[in-house]
Amino acid sequence: MAAEIRGEVPKELIPQDSDDLFRIYAVLMRAKGADVSPVDVHDAWVVWMQIRQPDHSALAPYETLDSETQDKDRPFVQAIRRVASREAR
Repeated sequence: MAAEIRGEVPKELIPQDSDDLFRIYAVLMRAKGADVSPVDVHDAWVVWMQIRQPDHSALAPYETLDSETQDKDRPFVQAIRRVASREAR
């Protein structure tokens, strides 16, 4: 599932060494399915980023981020939703 989600994201948006991130997204998809939200995706990204770069400026609650930063989560939300919809069939 992680590979399927990754395949739905434009290559230029995929972070380096992000296998673990997509595994977290796969777990998120199993838990939430197509109901996954931008907040969910951001929270999952925060867990992954805390290990990689604990001083990253976007390690904050989704609601406190500016809209430009929030928009960065949307392609991942859409990817998870597409895969979840296929899995539900």
